Amino acid sequence: MRKYILLFIAIWGITENATSQDPHFSQFFASPLTLNPAFTGKFDGNIRIAGNYRNQWPTINRAYQTATASVDFPILRSSIPSTDTWGLGFMGFTDKSANGAVKFNYFTMSTAYHKGLDEEGYHQIGLGFQTTYSNMMINTGELKFEDQLTSSGFTGATSEAFGGSTLKNNYFDVNAGVLYTGSTTDRNNFYAGFSIYHINRPKQSFNPGPNELIYLLNPRVTFHAGGYTPIGERTTLHLSLLTSSQAKATETVAGGAIQFMTGDPDYNPVSVYTGAWMRLNDAIIPYLGLEFSSMRLGVSYDVNTSQLKTASSSRGGIEISLIYINKPAESKGLPCPKF
Repeated sequence: MRKYILLFIAIWGITENATSQDPHFSQFFASPLTLNPAFTGKFDGNIRIAGNYRNQWPTINRAYQTATASVDFPILRSSIPSTDTWGLGFMGFTDKSANGAVKFNYFTMSTAYHKGLDEEGYHQIGLGFQTTYSNMMINTGELKFEDQLTSSGFTGATSEAFGGSTLKNNYFDVNAGVLYTGSTTDRNNFYAGFSIYHINRPKQSFNPGPNELIYLLNPRVTFHAGGYTPIGERTTLHLSLLTSSQAKATETVAGGAIQFMTGDPDYNPVSVYTGAWMRLNDAIIPYLGLEFSSMRLGVSYDVNTSQLKTASSSRGGIEISLIYINKPAESKGLPCPKF
């Protein structure tokens, strides 16, 4: 019985922490398919490929490491009105915590339809859906607890109660979202969206049988908004906001960056971005970006300002994003949400 009690406490603590980590990017604007399924296909081009990597709280025994890779593209262009967009997307991502003892692997498929609200297609409203297959593994031999710490290091007293086994669980998940985008000129864009993840409250279960442990994943509700507008001949201001809640965990991030364009704007322009975001009551997030040859590279670093800075040494973690968009020669040039 002690074995099952310990196991329940361990899994409950891990999944509760995972709730707020679901997954978690400071550059939320550069990870469209984890932010809102309605972003699927919402860009000016043939195909978009995005990648994200985050190493959070590296000083706390490699607490969280998250990486994603996604691709999305418009479909059936010749079969729908020119002011509409229908997108299809796929994404895979992995989330490791507790120094790799806990691993989540996900594969998602999403689709979204964006309906034009005016003759030029400058204003659209989109509805997106996403399904996710998730696989979770816990290597109990790698879990460490307080009663294992002695003057000579960690003993195996508690982990031996688990037998060093690997616990596995998989489930299907359903997510959805809506997104409005609009422009008043060919140099600005603004958007607002709302998404719900884990609509079906998937069940995470371990140790099937009379001692089965069950945890229901709480829905994550997110509102986000942003936009960009020129503030000079070669400078553009980008702003974005996110507020999200899941169970008892809440998060609000707001900030922006200024884009400086260099070179010939009609032939291979290069843009540099500099700015910062803030996660309320937690961290300041300086950001640097570079845009060239249809690619956008972003680098940010969380600097903890909360009480956690004592344990993290103010090192919240580094994050890197990379987005590539292939644009056709006959591109309509419609403004779309950016980053």
